[in-house]
Amino acid sequence: MAAKKKAAKKPVRRKAARAKVRPKRKKPETLRLREGVAGLTVNDIARSIAWYRDILGWTVGEEWRDQGQLMGAEMVAGKISLYLGQDDWKKGRDRRKGEGLRLYFRTAQNVDALAALIKGRGGVLDHDPKEEPWGERDFGITDPDGFKITISNTR
Repeated sequence: MAAKKKAAKKPVRRKAARAKVRPKRKKPETLRLREGVAGLTVNDIARSIAWYRDILGWTVGEEWRDQGQLMGAEMVAGKISLYLGQDDWKKGRDRRKGEGLRLYFRTAQNVDALAALIKGRGGVLDHDPKEEPWGERDFGITDPDGFKITISNTR
């Protein structure tokens, strides 16, 4: 005689209990974003791609071309992307880039080792790794168009 199969137990749903823990959303609701990407307009797209790839160690994601001409690229480092776009010069060739902007990136990697690696690849740091008053260790570097970058650890 065949043994009877026991019915699978249904999971107990605790939706009501979870709802009580969740805080009420503000009205009107605040902005909630899931991703972000900075787009930088550069003077020489090939030079910028090479700098981010060969000096900092980013990888090239997508490339954007117009009639075969390279116009931009996505640079990827871990979960972070940067979009680099070739300047079309509509605002003039003497337009200064990078003023008033600093990009801050955090990593679980050793920032002293990263700084040494970047220097070994020919990068020139704005400041060597240092301990900040708020507890992070960071270093700074400036890209070919004047965009300031700070890379710190994630204590």
